[in-house]
Amino acid sequence: MSSCDFLVLGGGIAGVTCAETLSALCPSKSIFLLTASKLIKAVTNYHKVTRTLEQFDVEERHMSTMEAECANVKVIQKIVKSLDTDKHEVLTNDGSVIQYGMLCICTGAKPKVIADNPHVLGIRDTESVQAFQRRLHNARRIIVVGNGGIATELVYEVEGCDVIWAIKDASITSTFIDPGAAQFCLPGLNADKKLADRPIKRLKYTEQVSAPSGATDQTSAAYGSALGPDWMVDLEMTGSKERGHRIHVDYEVEVAGIYSPTELSDSGKSATAFEGSLPDDCWPVYVELTNKKIYGCDFVVSATGVVPNTELFAPNNFSIGADGGINVDSTMQTSIADVYAAGDVCNASWEHAPHWLQMRLWSQARQMGAYAAKCMVARSQGADIHMDFCFELFAHVTKFFNYKVILLGKFNAQDLQDHELLLRVTKGEEYVKVVLQDSRMQGAVLIGDTDLEETFENLILNQTDLTLLKEHLLEPNVDIEDYFD
Repeated sequence: MSSCDFLVLGGGIAGVTCAETLSALCPSKSIFLLTASKLIKAVTNYHKVTRTLEQFDVEERHMSTMEAECANVKVIQKIVKSLDTDKHEVLTNDGSVIQYGMLCICTGAKPKVIADNPHVLGIRDTESVQAFQRRLHNARRIIVVGNGGIATELVYEVEGCDVIWAIKDASITSTFIDPGAAQFCLPGLNADKKLADRPIKRLKYTEQVSAPSGATDQTSAAYGSALGPDWMVDLEMTGSKERGHRIHVDYEVEVAGIYSPTELSDSGKSATAFEGSLPDDCWPVYVELTNKKIYGCDFVVSATGVVPNTELFAPNNFSIGADGGINVDSTMQTSIADVYAAGDVCNASWEHAPHWLQMRLWSQARQMGAYAAKCMVARSQGADIHMDFCFELFAHVTKFFNYKVILLGKFNAQDLQDHELLLRVTKGEEYVKVVLQDSRMQGAVLIGDTDLEETFENLILNQTDLTLLKEHLLEPNVDIEDYFD
């Protein structure tokens, strides 16, 4: 048996950030970070764009680098087998027991795979991306199911292979952007990409790992940590064709069935013709959609979201939220004493600020991991702590179809009644949407280089009355930033 003051479970962004913050705040305390992989996710090049908007890179590093940088942190590569919160003990797969003073669960989430089929691949972590690359190399056509961030980035980046994108919504990327913004981005879907337009490399470290005996692309002993920003950058995303970028979108559909060639033949159904495709009896797998179309493909990518990775902790009777996450209060503490949770595995069950909402994003994983560490230290010292300012306003920056995308506050008018929208659209350059309620800004979507994020952030946080200004708020010849300075 070994023991520590603070134990963190998970080598993803939330877990690593939590351990780093604990180390900085309590250099004399012992901290263990338990990870299933030798590789951990580290946040680098962090900088604040505005008060709440932040950007950072993610590096995959060998776990030994953290011990070199944080003297009181011990990184252990083992898989958790069980948790005994009464005894404050964690049992690992090799029979080891770790006793803790306080625990933070940062085990992330796992992909919702649409079917248990060897031709269906879930995309969530580095290992699954490597499996995707191996399959894509010889692929002529793939089907991508899902409409979130990973699906959007993957569909845009794949070259040398036909892509059929099956989404359940009426517009692309609906998790993040509204139908108007989707229409603005749509021309970029099949546009030729210039090499100069590609962002710089962010993932810095990889390691060749042999698959466990009997493992496949879809099975492993544990899920790796989630992908970070620009996860596809510098990865070879090319199919069997030399070049080409053809994407077909089927809207408002779900997967109705998945067939082998023999099963399709026995069913009496026939595949849907697809322009320029090979004969339909050449595909290893067929996918039937709810619009009755049946497409043949080399394999299917399931990118339909994630579910919190909480199965291991079911015997502990944590309070669980409607989304399956472990409920945490405003200090990131669970329903069980001395146990905290952060990142994708948790559900923020406190009363949210009017302009904040939880989404399972790498930016929130970093924020929650850091804040959980501060709360654990405050509790251990008997001190009070105030809610971190990052939970005052939802703010996220990403990139879709080579456009910079910034989301602020209730950017899709979430839970707002009697609201109005202001729009400014310059085709191929920018898309600006403002959400107003009672003439006060509640949220915004900024696509392109608008330079409006800081001004709009302040207008949302300050709830400035825009009654006299809203008619001119988005006029191109009005310098809003200078006006509010």
